[in-house]
Amino acid sequence: MDFTASMLGELDQAAGELNVSRQAVIKPFLRQALDQHYLARRARKTG
Repeated sequence: MDFTASMLGELDQAAGELNVSRQAVIKPFLRQALDQHYLARRARKTG
């Protein structure tokens, strides 16, 4: 994946605050975004 320099900086800052790797930050953020996407899609279908 390609990330902008500012996104990498934000990811690195979050990783540093949590004392984990960049990958350990990306995985749950991506999972959360996918969950929100699927919930929104489901809401549109039932709405």
